[in-house]
Amino acid sequence: MSTDQTLQTARQRGQEQALPYAGAVTPQEAYALLQNDSKILLVDVRTNAERDWVGRVNISEAQHLAVQWSLYPGGTPNPDFLAQLQASVPDKTNVILFLCRSGVRSRHGAKLATENGYANCFDILQGFEGDKDEQGHRKTTGGWCHQGLPWLGA
Repeated sequence: MSTDQTLQTARQRGQEQALPYAGAVTPQEAYALLQNDSKILLVDVRTNAERDWVGRVNISEAQHLAVQWSLYPGGTPNPDFLAQLQASVPDKTNVILFLCRSGVRSRHGAKLATENGYANCFDILQGFEGDKDEQGHRKTTGGWCHQGLPWLGA
Protein backbone atom coordinates (compact mmCIF):
# COMPACT_ATOMS: atom_id res chain seq x y z
CA MET A 1 0.00 0.00 0.00
CA SER A 2 1.35 3.46 -0.86
CA THR A 3 1.91 6.19 1.72
CA ASP A 4 -1.10 8.10 0.41
CA GLN A 5 -3.33 5.00 0.56
CA THR A 6 -2.21 4.19 4.10
CA LEU A 7 -2.86 7.74 5.27
CA GLN A 8 -6.25 7.71 3.55
CA THR A 9 -7.14 4.49 5.41
CA ALA A 10 -5.95 6.05 8.68
CA ARG A 11 -8.02 9.19 8.05
CA GLN A 12 -11.07 7.05 7.29
CA ARG A 13 -10.61 5.28 10.65
CA GLY A 14 -10.45 8.70 12.25
CA GLN A 15 -13.72 9.79 10.65
CA GLU A 16 -15.48 6.52 11.48
CA GLN A 17 -14.43 6.77 15.12
CA ALA A 18 -14.93 10.57 15.31
CA LEU A 19 -11.36 11.01 16.52
CA PRO A 20 -10.29 14.54 17.47
CA TYR A 21 -7.15 14.21 15.30
CA ALA A 22 -6.40 13.08 11.74
CA GLY A 23 -6.64 9.33 12.27
CA ALA A 24 -5.10 6.11 13.53
CA VAL A 25 -2.62 3.59 12.13
CA THR A 26 -1.76 0.04 13.08
CA PRO A 27 1.82 -0.60 14.18
CA GLN A 28 2.53 -2.28 10.82
CA GLU A 29 1.13 0.71 8.93
CA ALA A 30 3.19 3.08 11.07
CA TYR A 31 6.38 1.18 10.32
CA ALA A 32 5.62 1.09 6.58
CA LEU A 33 4.94 4.83 6.58
CA LEU A 34 8.23 5.53 8.34
CA GLN A 35 10.11 3.31 5.90
CA ASN A 36 8.45 4.84 2.82
CA ASP A 37 8.69 8.53 3.71
CA SER A 38 11.66 9.98 5.60
CA LYS A 39 9.68 13.15 6.42
CA ILE A 40 7.18 11.24 8.58
CA LEU A 41 7.98 11.47 12.28
CA LEU A 42 7.26 9.21 15.23
CA VAL A 43 6.83 10.98 18.56
CA ASP A 44 7.18 8.59 21.51
CA VAL A 45 5.26 10.16 24.40
CA ARG A 46 6.28 7.58 27.01
CA THR A 47 8.55 8.59 29.88
CA ASN A 48 12.32 8.50 29.50
CA ALA A 49 12.31 5.69 32.06
CA GLU A 50 9.95 3.59 29.92
CA ARG A 51 12.11 4.02 26.85
CA ASP A 52 15.26 3.18 28.86
CA TRP A 53 13.87 0.24 30.85
CA VAL A 54 11.23 -1.26 28.54
CA GLY A 55 12.61 -0.48 25.11
CA ARG A 56 12.08 1.78 22.14
CA VAL A 57 11.41 1.56 18.45
CA ASN A 58 14.42 0.95 16.23
CA ILE A 59 13.95 3.39 13.37
CA SER A 60 15.98 6.20 11.85
CA GLU A 61 17.07 8.61 14.59
CA ALA A 62 16.00 11.51 12.35
CA GLN A 63 12.40 10.23 12.48
CA HIS A 64 12.32 9.22 16.17
CA LEU A 65 11.46 11.96 18.65
CA ALA A 66 10.77 11.70 22.37
CA VAL A 67 8.41 14.14 24.09
CA GLN A 68 7.13 12.87 27.43
CA TRP A 69 3.38 13.23 28.02
CA SER A 70 3.87 12.61 31.74
CA LEU A 71 6.95 12.61 33.93
CA TYR A 72 8.65 9.85 35.92
CA PRO A 73 8.44 9.30 38.82
CA GLY A 74 4.91 10.16 39.79
CA GLY A 75 3.23 10.34 36.41
CA THR A 76 2.54 14.05 36.68
CA PRO A 77 1.63 15.76 33.41
CA ASN A 78 4.54 17.30 31.53
CA PRO A 79 3.76 21.04 31.64
CA ASP A 80 6.18 21.60 28.74
CA PHE A 81 4.77 18.94 26.39
CA LEU A 82 3.46 21.35 23.77
CA ALA A 83 6.53 23.62 23.87
CA GLN A 84 8.83 20.59 23.53
CA LEU A 85 6.75 19.24 20.64
CA GLN A 86 6.84 22.62 18.89
CA ALA A 87 10.63 22.80 19.34
CA SER A 88 11.03 19.28 17.93
CA VAL A 89 8.48 19.63 15.10
CA PRO A 90 8.21 23.27 14.03
CA ASP A 91 6.44 22.41 10.74
CA LYS A 92 2.79 21.90 11.66
CA THR A 93 2.07 20.20 8.32
CA ASN A 94 4.36 17.23 9.12
CA VAL A 95 2.78 13.82 9.43
CA ILE A 96 3.31 12.83 13.08
CA LEU A 97 2.69 9.34 14.45
CA PHE A 98 2.20 9.36 18.23
CA LEU A 99 3.25 6.28 20.23
CA CYS A 100 2.90 5.31 23.90
CA ARG A 101 2.72 2.03 25.83
CA SER A 102 -0.77 0.89 24.87
CA GLY A 103 -2.39 3.76 22.98
CA VAL A 104 -3.82 6.09 25.64
CA ARG A 105 -1.26 8.86 26.15
CA SER A 106 -0.57 8.92 22.40
CA ARG A 107 -4.21 9.80 21.77
CA HIS A 108 -3.94 12.68 24.25
CA GLY A 109 -0.76 13.90 22.54
CA ALA A 110 -2.33 13.71 19.07
CA LYS A 111 -5.42 15.58 20.29
CA LEU A 112 -3.45 18.38 21.96
CA ALA A 113 -1.18 18.78 18.94
CA THR A 114 -4.21 18.95 16.63
CA GLU A 115 -5.86 21.55 18.87
CA ASN A 116 -2.69 23.61 18.51
CA GLY A 117 -2.53 23.64 14.74
CA TYR A 118 -0.83 20.38 13.78
CA ALA A 119 -2.81 19.10 10.80
CA ASN A 120 -1.59 15.50 10.40
CA CYS A 121 -1.54 13.78 13.79
CA PHE A 122 -2.09 10.03 13.95
CA ASP A 123 -2.29 7.64 16.89
CA ILE A 124 -0.44 4.31 16.64
CA LEU A 125 -3.06 1.81 17.77
CA GLN A 126 -2.08 -0.64 20.53
CA GLY A 127 1.10 1.35 21.27
CA PHE A 128 4.55 -0.09 21.87
CA GLU A 129 3.61 -2.91 24.26
CA GLY A 130 -0.11 -3.48 23.68
CA ASP A 131 -2.61 -4.49 26.33
CA LYS A 132 -1.98 -6.97 29.13
CA ASP A 133 -2.61 -10.66 28.48
CA GLU A 134 -4.40 -13.04 30.88
CA GLN A 135 -1.25 -13.29 33.03
CA GLY A 136 -0.84 -9.53 33.20
CA HIS A 137 2.08 -9.38 30.75
CA ARG A 138 2.47 -6.98 27.87
CA LYS A 139 4.14 -7.44 24.46
CA THR A 140 2.09 -10.61 23.88
CA THR A 141 -1.31 -9.48 22.56
CA GLY A 142 -0.75 -6.38 20.47
CA GLY A 143 1.44 -3.42 19.80
CA TRP A 144 4.72 -2.66 18.04
CA CYS A 145 6.73 -5.38 19.82
CA HIS A 146 4.17 -8.15 19.41
CA GLN A 147 3.98 -7.45 15.68
CA GLY A 148 7.69 -8.21 15.37
CA LEU A 149 8.64 -4.69 14.33
CA PRO A 150 12.19 -3.53 15.11
CA TRP A 151 12.85 -2.38 18.64
CA LEU A 152 15.72 -2.13 21.10
CA GLY A 153 15.91 -2.67 24.85
CA ALA A 154 14.68 -4.94 27.60
